[in-house]
Amino acid sequence: MDLPQNRFKAALKARKQQIGLWNIIGGSMAPEALAGAGFDWVVIDTEHSPTDVPDVLTALQAMGNHPETSPVVRPAWNDPVTIKRILDFGAQTILVPYVQTREEAEAAVAATRYPPEGMRGVAGGTRASGYSRIKGYHAKANEQICLLVQVETVEALSRIEEIATTPGVDGVFIGPADLATSMGFPGDPNHPDVRKTIEAAITVLAALGVPAGILTLDRAFARRCIELGTTFTAVGTDIGLLVSAADALAADFKA
Repeated sequence: MDLPQNRFKAALKARKQQIGLWNIIGGSMAPEALAGAGFDWVVIDTEHSPTDVPDVLTALQAMGNHPETSPVVRPAWNDPVTIKRILDFGAQTILVPYVQTREEAEAAVAATRYPPEGMRGVAGGTRASGYSRIKGYHAKANEQICLLVQVETVEALSRIEEIATTPGVDGVFIGPADLATSMGFPGDPNHPDVRKTIEAAITVLAALGVPAGILTLDRAFARRCIELGTTFTAVGTDIGLLVSAADALAADFKA
């Protein structure tokens, strides 16, 4: 049994645009259904959703029916204990929220790598190792791990170059909602000043050759970000699609 290639990481290295969607609805049915929609990646979110760490396992298993879509798991925090468990479940791409400094980026790298590159705990018989069927898993796993870090405050953006160039960081995701709040525009990620700041950050990352990511529900702005250089671009959330479709259907029949 061979170690699965991280298709998402390979696509980022090849600078191939990856269009994604956010999974906030808990359980395994939603991520399975989303994975069949044709997106390149789907985020299994445990930071702002009812999905807890054990639920990640069933979500990954459900998405396994659609290997063309890469699962990306967002832990609730930059916590090595949580990250260790998620990796043991078979996640190969981790999106770590609220990284403010190079030191915090280095801590995230260490949590995702086996020694000597990091401090990931070693266990046998995990889903990640094919239940011990992948020979030499622990020696090969690091090369297929993809680490994305989120910069989502004014402070983090002031250090974006040192965070982005941290060895082991494979991409930088800009969080518009928290950034807007940090800039004094709570609840308004589409404020012109916020968008200008995001555009400037994408430009910096493109110049550094570091893959940049974003989540925006505004399709025009998503295309603008792609033009500027985002490589992994999320364009919607499952709960957002559900609510908008339900509201439109109700309005149509109750008009």
